[in-house]
Amino acid sequence: MSDVVALAVVYHWSRLTGSGVARSPTNIFDPAATPAHSIFGLSMLVLSVTLTIFLLVAGLLFFVLIRYRQRPSDSEREPAQVYGSNQIELSWTVIPILIVVMLFLSTTRVILDTQAAPKPSGALDVTVIGHQFWWEYRYPKLGVVTANELHVPISDPAKPTPTYLSLSSADTDHSFWVPRLAGKTDLIPNRLNTMWIDPQAPGLYLGQCAQYCGTQHAKMLLRVYAQSPEDFASWIKQQQRPAAQDLAGGSAAAVEGQTVFMHSACINCHTIAGTVATGRFGPDLTHLASRDTIASGPVQNTPENLRKWIADPASMKPGVLMPSMHLNDHDLDVITAYLTTLH
Repeated sequence: MSDVVALAVVYHWSRLTGSGVARSPTNIFDPAATPAHSIFGLSMLVLSVTLTIFLLVAGLLFFVLIRYRQRPSDSEREPAQVYGSNQIELSWTVIPILIVVMLFLSTTRVILDTQAAPKPSGALDVTVIGHQFWWEYRYPKLGVVTANELHVPISDPAKPTPTYLSLSSADTDHSFWVPRLAGKTDLIPNRLNTMWIDPQAPGLYLGQCAQYCGTQHAKMLLRVYAQSPEDFASWIKQQQRPAAQDLAGGSAAAVEGQTVFMHSACINCHTIAGTVATGRFGPDLTHLASRDTIASGPVQNTPENLRKWIADPASMKPGVLMPSMHLNDHDLDVITAYLTTLH
């Protein structure tokens, strides 16, 4: 009960001061999509009910402590004892039952609104696959495969264009959770779960794998980029370009780097479209340089960080499944030069 009250106090204080959790990128009290708004409304209802119960019980206890405290004038004889009250017992049985039924019906309505909503014809389909410890995103109707950074178009309430996510896992249990867009949905091996989001304002929405999935669970981050229809179409067009077009304007080091990359064990785990690299164990690298981060979110995608990541991934993300390739400095330099051309 105290946790609920604390949440309510923090929420109202942040609204009054314009600080704290109100600006948090993972704040459920700042919804930006229809499912999140429904969850927010239900959360405030639960907080209101539990806060009322807390204040009522605490007030009664405080009243009893003051009203019936021992006074110097009281006799030492034990006061008259009251054994049972049908009215009180009936009230503390019926009222909690009514409260539970009301919360049950309210929760059921939100679940149906978010999980059984009809799918519009203009919805975007994205397949999400959870891996240890990164996210794979596939746009089956658009021929695009990317990793760790999900791009979706914003949805106009007058003409909804939500994004429907089909969730599955390649290894263990994961959980997709972007608090400002929707609730948690688990990714279970050999099972397909679905959810939908419809961000109505452009921006970056952050999330987290919410199911412990191994050593690097805490750094399996989520980044959802909500873009205008024009910007999203431009991003899709960029992602559909062959990687060879990016290399055409690259340096001699980048060209040599491609040769070194294609003759290394990297191609067993990673895909670069249009090349002999067709591995599926690690993230698709076809347009790696267009991403803001590497290592599933915690590391900025700069040439320096990329080189360090290739040299020794465990130094940046202990427990990561990508091994060190033990490359010499020259090969590290040219491979980094090649990968930075993959826009």
